[in-house]
Amino acid sequence: MPALKVVLLLFLVIFMSGCGGTRYKQKHSARGIASYYSSKFEGKKTAGGEKLSNKGYTAAANKFRLGACVRVTNRSNGRQIYVRINDRMGNGKRLIDLTQSAADALDFKRQGTAEVKVKVVSKKMGMRRIQKQERR
Repeated sequence: MPALKVVLLLFLVIFMSGCGGTRYKQKHSARGIASYYSSKFEGKKTAGGEKLSNKGYTAAANKFRLGACVRVTNRSNGRQIYVRINDRMGNGKRLIDLTQSAADALDFKRQGTAEVKVKVVSKKMGMRRIQKQERR
């Protein structure tokens, strides 16, 4: 009887740990306002532990997990880019803060902000697209 309880308990622990899954599933998406990092943050350490480079395709967001790759679409002109989330934001009013290169690619740097749609994509595809963007 005690062995049965141990097996049941082990089963429950394994089953419950699998039910939680990741915080955001691959199909997670959101709409909101995007802005970009000021030049004063260049070289500062991000929440992911790396130095910020405004030439890369990374972003800060609170709604997506660190390390997630996302597709960002500017809703006013349809332009799309892929970025990796490597930082957290202090401001809850915006959905995402992009690097200056990413803001240029989405063509909203002059305005300062833009309405965007953000969708989590697979890590493999996202990283491939980000590397392709960086080579341009």
